[in-house]
Amino acid sequence: MKLSMREKVSYGLGAVGKDMVYMFSASYILFYYQDVLGVSAIAMGIILMAARVFDAFNDPIMGVLVAKTKTKWGKFRPWLLIGTILNSVILYFMFAAPPSLDGSGLVAYAAITYIVWGVTYTMMDIPYWSMIPAFTEGGKEREGLSTLARSCAGVGSAIVTIITVKCVQLLGNDDPRVGFMRFALILAVIFTLCIICTCLNIKEKSTVNVDSPSVGQMFKALIQNDQAMAVVITIVLINCSVYITSNLVIYFFKYDFGGAKWEDAYTLFNTFGGAIQILSMMIFFPLLRKIFSAIKVFYISFCMAIVGYIVLLVLAFTNMSSVYLLFIPGFFIFAANGMLTVLVTVFLANTVDYGELKNNRRDESVIFSMQTFVVKLASGVAALIASTCLAVFNLSDDTEAAVETAQTAVSSVVGLRMTMTVIPIIGLLIAVFVFRKKFILTEAKVEEIAAQIKQKRAGESL
Repeated sequence: MKLSMREKVSYGLGAVGKDMVYMFSASYILFYYQDVLGVSAIAMGIILMAARVFDAFNDPIMGVLVAKTKTKWGKFRPWLLIGTILNSVILYFMFAAPPSLDGSGLVAYAAITYIVWGVTYTMMDIPYWSMIPAFTEGGKEREGLSTLARSCAGVGSAIVTIITVKCVQLLGNDDPRVGFMRFALILAVIFTLCIICTCLNIKEKSTVNVDSPSVGQMFKALIQNDQAMAVVITIVLINCSVYITSNLVIYFFKYDFGGAKWEDAYTLFNTFGGAIQILSMMIFFPLLRKIFSAIKVFYISFCMAIVGYIVLLVLAFTNMSSVYLLFIPGFFIFAANGMLTVLVTVFLANTVDYGELKNNRRDESVIFSMQTFVVKLASGVAALIASTCLAVFNLSDDTEAAVETAQTAVSSVVGLRMTMTVIPIIGLLIAVFVFRKKFILTEAKVEEIAAQIKQKRAGESL
């Protein structure tokens, strides 16, 4: 049975909500604790990276728990709802640090709330993405839903990227501490309502009954699924590159691009970028897919991203004063990121079928737990690199001092520019190399695998 419009809209709405809170945390947690509360940039980088190491153990275990779950509501929706409610509560407290805390107390508070936030996000994110192979058929339907979900996730990310700085100003009456707390509460409520809608309207349509894997079996299955590992490594490299830039772009506008109205320029740039990213998912990607295969679109997107970063690097070393010039590299980078986000999800979903044929196991939760882990791992690595950049190049949390430093110490802004462009280029080039060398799931291969699985199941049912 084809997916109904109600199911598509409900699933997409869940993606909007969950990626609003993810982008808020990924892009602003470092800025909130380092710039607003005064926590050491290096301390925050270590906290964010340590949380991701913890997730190396937490995420796969969560995938196993989802696989073992059997309820009348299915295996996915209970975890999706419980994880969302818990994550929403922790999100609020993470951006509502008590004013009485300072020094080591504030560092401890940041560490505890961020780690718990990551655990509860995993609790809902793994079942959300794991649902795709469970209630869609392979091929066009799955690719269509993956495209829709990633497009909606892009909408959620773009909305938060665009409005956060202005909303924090308005809600806090120019007190960023209060503004972040109130904005976090609003996002938590929106997130919860979106996921409730998803849980009410989405049901598993086909579930393959298999024995739940142990943690040891799960890692063995992942190692044996060479295509899943190829996609996972590619996702790490892509997201690490993107997150380095997204973590540092606010500092670029505040300390390098500068000016009393840097918030306006930052918001305008993100508005343009968010619109391009959404258009790339909803329009550019479908148009290119009519002409090229998914893998060719993948390579086109890589080329666009690298060109964008090179142009950004060149512009950063000119005397430009107009934010509109930044729209040129912004177009290439945001458009490429939108299409790459959709494609890696499609490729990862296809590795589930590949794994079933090769290993006689269908491990949706196991495979998609790796996506959750690697995305968070990439954000942790990126945050560590960004925080190290801030510390090494003496980008102060005091705006006036930072601007003065940027004007008198050229090395500070040069270091910032190089970190947010050159390192991402290197990461993307490595990702292209890994993907080209290891990935074999062309469209013809995917169709062949789907036919073999169908034949195999038919034989087993006799």
